[in-house]
This record gives sequence, structure tokens and C-alpha cells, in this order.
Amino acid sequence: MFENFEFVNPNLFWLFLLLPVAIAWYLWKRKQQTPTLKISSTKGFKTQKNWLSRFKPALFILRLLALSALIVAMARPRTVDESTRTKTTKGIDIVIAIDVSASMLARDLKPNRLEALKTVAARFINARPNDRIGLVEYAGESYTRTPLTSDKSIVLSSLKKIEYNTVIEGGTAIGMGLATSVNRLKESIAKSKVIILLTDGVNNAGFIDPKIASELAVEFGIKVYTIGLGTNGMALSPIGIRPDGSFQYGNQQVNIDEELLKEIAKTTNGKYFRATSNTKLVEIYDEINKLEKTDIEEFKYTNYDEKFRPWVLLALGLLGLEFLLRYTVFRSFI
Repeated sequence: MFENFEFVNPNLFWLFLLLPVAIAWYLWKRKQQTPTLKISSTKGFKTQKNWLSRFKPALFILRLLALSALIVAMARPRTVDESTRTKTTKGIDIVIAIDVSASMLARDLKPNRLEALKTVAARFINARPNDRIGLVEYAGESYTRTPLTSDKSIVLSSLKKIEYNTVIEGGTAIGMGLATSVNRLKESIAKSKVIILLTDGVNNAGFIDPKIASELAVEFGIKVYTIGLGTNGMALSPIGIRPDGSFQYGNQQVNIDEELLKEIAKTTNGKYFRATSNTKLVEIYDEINKLEKTDIEEFKYTNYDEKFRPWVLLALGLLGLEFLLRYTVFRSFI
């Protein structure tokens, strides 16, 4: 209720310390406020108690309330309504190239490499509200899953639907995945153009050499961050398909062409990372998020609604009521 409420001059609330002083002064001077007549005896006078005399202190109370209202008014209560509008002055276009070969179903990351990647990538996408993001899938060949768009709901929905399938030719065509990503970014006019290329294997398919694709990235001013996904040593990976269509798993050696991924990153002024666990993968995407900052211009609008006027009117009303009662109802007691 009071989240957007403030006082411009809260230091004036110290004036409330005058109220106890005023009360003490009133009690001390109370007997002197009514004229007195000293006589030897009141036997010859008929006395009658008047209820109005009992309410005479109400005049002082009205004056205290009026003073309190004036103090609150001087403190200037007001409500503050703030609204902000952000403008992306220098955006970043990002393409995430995802390896969807069968080896991405290995269970060295939980529940498997592909699902772990999708979870972390979704978190990364949500952290980039002001950038355009696209998705590229590749295995033995590659294609654009989602073109560059600022609509994160479309990107996240498309990412969620990525899964291993037999529609794409088997293998790992790193060069094809990188070239398709470059193609999505080559006409971009963004301040920064970035590809996040992830794979868990070696380049063994496709007709485009990864080195040529990285040179194309350099030509179009595109930076490539490469991620080698998989633990060191053996990993529980698909080794065959059962009659019911499910995968048969067995331990296999993890083979990642780290030298190639390092060369691609170095050539394009990017960086190579190795993700050996879910936690490490999260840290990698967080680091990339920090490395690629988007310049945001923020405009803040503040609307003030002054609330001191009702307090001033209340004080004047109380003073007017006190003045009226003093010279009408309580006139004979003053």
C-alpha cells in the first residue's frame, strides 16, 4: 500500500516534539485561562454545573490536531509512480549451432548431453531479452531450425522440440553447421555477431571444411565460441538399436576434436570451452553471457502526485472549527 509513498521533508517530523511541550504549557496555564473573583463566601450564589465547561479542552485538542496536520503537510507527502523504457542501442545477433547426432544422447551429462544443453541454452536465451537469436541443427548435414528473431517465445519453443531423429543424415558435419550459421548472420547489421557452436565429436561428414567456414565467419565479422561437450574418458553412449527401436547403451571413448574447435575459436577471435558436466556447461554459458554485453539505454519517467493539500485543508478546517466554537458555543467560558 505504501510502496510508492514518500515524504519530501521527513526531517520536519521533529516538530511533533513541540506537541508535548504545548500540552505541558496548556496544563500549567489552564487555571489562568478563566477569570477569577475572590469573595468571602458563595452561600448567596446559586451554582449550576454546565456540561459545556467540561468540553472546553476540546478547543485545545482541535488546535493540536490542526498543528499536527500542518506538520504533515510541511513534510510534503506524495506518491511516486516510476516507469522505465529501455532501448537497445547496440544489439547482438546470436546463432546457437547444436549438434544433434546420436552421440548427443550419451548419459555422461544428466539426463543426457542434448537435454542438458537444451536446459542451459533456454536459460541463456531468457537472459538475452534484447538480442536476436537463431537456432541451427546439424549432424551429417545442417539446416536452420529458427531464423534470427527477437521473439524469445518462438526460439524457446523451437529449442524445446529439438531431438535426435533419423531424418538428418548421420555423422558430425561441423563445417556444415558453422557455414549455415554464418549464412544466417552474414547480412546482419548488428553491432556484434556471434555463433555458439557445440559438438561432442569430430568432423566426419559434410562437404564444407570447418576451416573454410571459420574463414567465412572472419570475413563477415562473426565471432565463434566453440564448446566441446562430454566427459574425459569413457561415456555411456548409444551403441545400437534394439528391435523395439530403443537404444542399447554401452561405454565408449569420448572423441572430441579439441584442436579444431580451438582453431575455429582463435581464428574468429572467439573462445573455446570444454563442458564435462552439467555445472560446467552452465558456467560456460554464463561466461559467454558476460563476454557479450548488449548496450541498453534506459529512460526513466517519474510522476509525483502531491498529497499535502488535503492536510493543509484539514488544518484550516480544524482551526476554523476551533475559532467558531471559541466565539460561539464556548464564548461565555473564555
